[in-house]
Amino acid sequence: MSDELNEQTRGEQLRKALLYEKKNGYDKLQPGEMEAVESYCTGYKQFLDAGKTERECVDRAIALAENAGFRPYVRGTALKAGDKVYRVNRGKALTLAVIGKKSLDQGANIGAAHIDSPRLDLKQNPLYEAEELAFLKTHYYGGLRKYQWVTIPLELHGVVALKSGQVIRVSIGNGPGDPLFTIDDLLPHLGAEQSKKPLGEAIPAENLNILVGSRPLEGDEGKERVKLAALELLNRKYGITEEDFISAELSAVPAFNACDIGFDRSLIGAYGHDDRVCAYACLAALLQLSVPEYTAVCMLADKEEIGSEGVTGMKSAAFDTFMTDLCEAQGVALRACFEKSFCLSADVTAAYDPNFADVYEKRNSAFVNYGMGLCKYTGARGKSGASDASAEVVARVRRILDSANVVWQMAELGKVDAGGGGTVAAYMAQRDIDTLDAGVPVLSMHAPFETVGKLDCYMTFKGMKAVFEAI
Repeated sequence: MSDELNEQTRGEQLRKALLYEKKNGYDKLQPGEMEAVESYCTGYKQFLDAGKTERECVDRAIALAENAGFRPYVRGTALKAGDKVYRVNRGKALTLAVIGKKSLDQGANIGAAHIDSPRLDLKQNPLYEAEELAFLKTHYYGGLRKYQWVTIPLELHGVVALKSGQVIRVSIGNGPGDPLFTIDDLLPHLGAEQSKKPLGEAIPAENLNILVGSRPLEGDEGKERVKLAALELLNRKYGITEEDFISAELSAVPAFNACDIGFDRSLIGAYGHDDRVCAYACLAALLQLSVPEYTAVCMLADKEEIGSEGVTGMKSAAFDTFMTDLCEAQGVALRACFEKSFCLSADVTAAYDPNFADVYEKRNSAFVNYGMGLCKYTGARGKSGASDASAEVVARVRRILDSANVVWQMAELGKVDAGGGGTVAAYMAQRDIDTLDAGVPVLSMHAPFETVGKLDCYMTFKGMKAVFEAI
């Protein structure tokens, strides 16, 4: 009996020493952290409600940054440790930095996230009338599932640029008493043939037309009276004409404000968690820095959902230009900075969903409430499109997170060959910057209403802060 007891004791010792056991993050919280989780998530929900588009996210981020002592950086201005600067890229992307004690030739700690989300963009000639109903034509943006966007309330956000150069902000649906919009769907009584179609074909892209009016212009007997009445209302409020749609960027987004989910309020439901949940974590962490050892940089990029293209995407030279300006202020070559820098590509990952278990590989999936998800690689099939971080980089991040008591987990985006996706990591790695993906696990990713765990949101913020403060 004594030998058996000793053998069991030895076995338990080996299990503790050698086996890797994942634990629910709520079982690992430090004293007082529950209150910190709730406080952080309150600020995050406010950020979501204020930023339904990338332009609005930039505006909100600037307001928060300036309140924390940041100022626009003017090229050629001298920099010293503790300086807090930012630069806006065409109103749709933002880079911020806190200058560190060490010179930039020792590298920088970078957090890169994106603030664009799947949505419905209006076409350049969007407004039309059909059978005395007025509609707006759309072109969907990003990898959304079209059937999820019908029969939900929508808001309209964006800008109209006039030929005079004046830019008019448009926001309809999120103000007190504002009307909302919607896309109609076929009633089940007449939908037998539609129901036989695959999900991806049941709602054609050209049917994503937004219903915006039905009342004809009073006292008029001409054509398109409903369309004309809608235009009159827009002209009265914004001073625009139909031709001005040509130089407009208007988007329909879900009319959902962020809210607590569950009896226990442990989750947040909202539009735009991908990737504003990581963008806010990156921003909030940077705003709390005083004088870090290494310069800390937060990049909030646009256009990730369509491949990081364009002048405001992560492929743009705008990021390099900002970093060059910082480097030149210290007499440092950009290449010398990048080769010693580290980037956490802060983007969401898929949370394991037991309702759809067949597309996940459970041993390597991220779980809700298990903390910040680290992804060594993303991509599709044979890691196509991934930067695939080195073992040394992953080990360094493990060490940083454990030292800061951050709850984290490894993550993979579903089964091999089940699908896949990409982030900005590949474009940071192309700059000769060691990069690792990390972020919040999301349920219903890319849906109009996504769900995340509050604990995971907070731990991603805590992890970003630990990386910025790393020495």
